[in-house]
Amino acid sequence: MSAAAEQISSWPVDHAAAAAVRPDGQVAFSYGDLNRTFRLASVTKLLTAYAALMAVEEGALTLDDPAGPEGSTVRHLLAHTSGLAFDDHAAVAAPGTRRLYSNSGFEQLADVVTKRAGMPFADYVAEGLLDPLGMTSTAFEGSPASGASSTGADLVRFATELLSPTLLHPSTLDDAVTVVFPGLNGVLPGYGHQKPNDWGLGFEIRDGKSPHWTGATNSPGTFGHFGQAGTFVWVDRDLGAACVALADRDFGPWAVQAWPPFNDAVVAELRG
Repeated sequence: MSAAAEQISSWPVDHAAAAAVRPDGQVAFSYGDLNRTFRLASVTKLLTAYAALMAVEEGALTLDDPAGPEGSTVRHLLAHTSGLAFDDHAAVAAPGTRRLYSNSGFEQLADVVTKRAGMPFADYVAEGLLDPLGMTSTAFEGSPASGASSTGADLVRFATELLSPTLLHPSTLDDAVTVVFPGLNGVLPGYGHQKPNDWGLGFEIRDGKSPHWTGATNSPGTFGHFGQAGTFVWVDRDLGAACVALADRDFGPWAVQAWPPFNDAVVAELRG
């Protein structure tokens, strides 16, 4: 058993699945049942962000279109800088002044795409993203901030897309994984106050954050997201790989302790 497999086998969960993938779709590491369905929680935001960026490329909206509270734009909503509270559709700060992680911001983002695209957001995600990638086991239901469920196999398909985009122009994804509104501080849920708390357009960017859910050996440019359902996706372009992991236990102290050494073991295995 590899070091990464030993790490994940020790997680205090009933079921877990994980995989690492290369840009050509080759699975370099896998563990558990990749066809088992898990809740994604906030990893859903990656699907929502990608669909919103597709809507931008299609001309349905622009990043500078007004959206959310007064003075906010689509860009602000994607970058968690609209000023909206975490789960409340009320502004608690001026746009662009603080990095306030917001579920309600992503719900308002999906509402904008729905209006501009002229179709329910879940249908837009399915037709534009899930179906083309063959993510047939992914259910996009409930909140566009946290409601989806999926499998390891489907997330491998999405992670491959993030490594080698086919549904977005590569430059669009490059912009999305570059820090937006740099220098803003904020709380990374589960990991405390980060100075700065860097994000792109829907993608959290590792940079020098500490503590963090990725490994100490992941590059500063690593981007992705984790979810309160015990799930995460990261993409490390310097490594030339992405990793997905899903579990059936909600995020908590166990994940804070278990995820970084697992990710370091995955990085070491991929480098080896």
